[in-house]
Amino acid sequence: MNKITKILLLAILVFSQASCNLVNDTDSIDNQVDKLLAQMTLDEKIGQLVQKNGDHPNLDEMIRAGGIGSVLNEVNPNEVLRIQQLAVEQSRLGIPLLIARDVIHGFRTILPIPLAQAASWNIDLVQEGARVAATEAASQGVRWSFAPMIDVTRDPRWGRIAEGFGEDPLLNGEFGAAVVRGFQGDSLCSPTSIAACPKHFAAYGWAEGGRDYNTANISESDLYDIVLPPFLKTFEAGAATTMTAFNEINGIPATGHVPLLSDLLRKKWNFQGVVVSDWESVTQMKVHGYTQNLKQSAAKAMQATVDMEMASTAYETHLKELIAEGQIAQKDIDDAVKRILRLKFQLGLFDNPYAHTEEFPELLNPNHLAIAKRMAQESAVLLKNCSSVLPISNDVKTIAVIGPLADAPHDQLGTWIFDGRKEDAVTPLQSLRAMANEKGVKILYHRGLETSRSQNILGKQQILNDVRRADLVLLFLGEESILSGESHSLANIDLQGAQMELVKLVASVGKPMVATFLAGRPVTFEKIEPMLDAILYAWHPGTMAGPALANLLFGVVSPSGKLPVTFPRHVGQIPIYYSHKRTGKPATNQTWERINDIPVEAPQLSIGNTSHYLDYGFEPMYPFGFGLSYSSFQISEVNIKDSKLSVGDKLIVSAQVTNNGNFEAAEVVQVYTHQLVGSRTRPVKELRAFQKVLLAPGDTIEVSIAINTNDLGFHNPAMEYVVEPGQYHIWVGNSSQNGTKLSFEIIN
Repeated sequence: MNKITKILLLAILVFSQASCNLVNDTDSIDNQVDKLLAQMTLDEKIGQLVQKNGDHPNLDEMIRAGGIGSVLNEVNPNEVLRIQQLAVEQSRLGIPLLIARDVIHGFRTILPIPLAQAASWNIDLVQEGARVAATEAASQGVRWSFAPMIDVTRDPRWGRIAEGFGEDPLLNGEFGAAVVRGFQGDSLCSPTSIAACPKHFAAYGWAEGGRDYNTANISESDLYDIVLPPFLKTFEAGAATTMTAFNEINGIPATGHVPLLSDLLRKKWNFQGVVVSDWESVTQMKVHGYTQNLKQSAAKAMQATVDMEMASTAYETHLKELIAEGQIAQKDIDDAVKRILRLKFQLGLFDNPYAHTEEFPELLNPNHLAIAKRMAQESAVLLKNCSSVLPISNDVKTIAVIGPLADAPHDQLGTWIFDGRKEDAVTPLQSLRAMANEKGVKILYHRGLETSRSQNILGKQQILNDVRRADLVLLFLGEESILSGESHSLANIDLQGAQMELVKLVASVGKPMVATFLAGRPVTFEKIEPMLDAILYAWHPGTMAGPALANLLFGVVSPSGKLPVTFPRHVGQIPIYYSHKRTGKPATNQTWERINDIPVEAPQLSIGNTSHYLDYGFEPMYPFGFGLSYSSFQISEVNIKDSKLSVGDKLIVSAQVTNNGNFEAAEVVQVYTHQLVGSRTRPVKELRAFQKVLLAPGDTIEVSIAINTNDLGFHNPAMEYVVEPGQYHIWVGNSSQNGTKLSFEIIN
């Protein structure tokens, strides 16, 4: 961008901010909405509740007639300009369109998948990444993103685990709110802001068996204490919209769920934003068996206060008839239209409906790429590092790079990247070759498998020959991007194809082996784990995967990621998560009866038995919150300011963090609590706070974290949110399985 363009952009942003101050006056907006609503016919009102895909055959005609309120999946800036001009200049009232897109983890600059972003445990960085995505999307005319996805899930078989922030409600809430702030900026009507849409409301991640779109059977306490809090957090951050879920919840489809949407979201939480259905989820209520026809589906969705129907036709076809019959009140339609018009005013679309692409920072600019690279670095999790094989030593002169994901530019981008391009992606192989060339290191490359699903190993003998020549082997394993994401659930989450056979082949030579995994979910690989000297879990890292991973492997930066989800040893352990209940017979290492230790014809006794699997025990492969570093940290001097507190007091936790190693590195201080006795049984641990700190070698820093005791509550058997008096344990450490343990008490 040249100097004149930068000055022009600054002037536009300053002018727009001044306009924002006027537009965002609530009374002013409401007055303008009311004036516009009074001029609208019923057909035009219903039109505002209709969202169509950009390739709809009658798009132009419907826009001119005022029959569409929003268009999704059109991102060609020239076409966006054209259809916006149709709405503003050729429809009767000139109401602008709301252009929407799934901007999930970047627009053109692709960031790591959201699950990876959660592994960074860096809220500010995730917010920066969302700002990058918003700026790029807005430059093409997109002003509404269907993100963040904050569906808590405890099932890695579910393909959309890649799209959320893991198994913990606190992480989902904190990172979801960060994305909202990043998308929406300081003001919605800034040209670089887009409206956020936390989704899917609700319990989509609770689908039976991890099968996408499936039934969610969930207790009220889990719904209110685990699934819903992240949504409330994003609404408190100012999220302008939300989206309903595909699934049914205990027998009622989410898109027609009056208690959830009308009673809780609208009345109790006072959410004034736009509620949009997911793709055809209004008409799918008939498929669920909840409605007899599309007319009844439209009625149910409107009664639940769903403002806009995505893609399907129940609203445009049946709302007018439903009003005439008295099944839907005119006020219900008017309220929905008001919410949509209000959002358009808040976005500044009536004053500035057209995006001037040339006035924005260019796509893939150096600043955007730097943020994507840093996020890819911070989200990678070091799971194993025997004998400090990483970072790569200066003694290593020849490296064998092997695996189907070392040079897979499309797959490293991950799921849901409609606007990312593989030609923009820098692969690990490209960056390793560049860095190795600078260091005088030779790279010997073999793809090994055509794809991660391939069953045939390519060039076995050549691989063995080059591994024998190498000082170190770098394996790039995992899954292609198409194996995770929406409608891509797996019953078996083992490494696909012949990847394990490839590892065994390479291991037969006996050289040190480092595996870097690129995947959209936790994959299981227990059978080959002992063969690997080091394991770096990089998820799907996005456009800048190559430079980020090269920096990590060669020790330019130290890994600092922590797992946002528990890794099972075997798919049969699912669901497995850190915040489980104790049960009446909790398992311990001392009581785990292993299958091979059971005598033949042993008596069938239950005395002394505990809750575990005979073949896979009860412990995960890697626990939630776990992640190693090239440095070593000590968390000491853990204290709590007051050991007795009243409800509403702040629990102040302090600790000293010391970097005892030789690398500058970051550590994540994690705080967990456990309520010993409650009116409902409580999880063994719940994450309450965390803080990521960067320390130079030898440095010590004091960390102080404040936790409001109001946040330690839950819904009791009467479904009242309570913070109960009693004894609590607290742990301060660097994963869910370790830490200094102290006690405190909440008193009446």
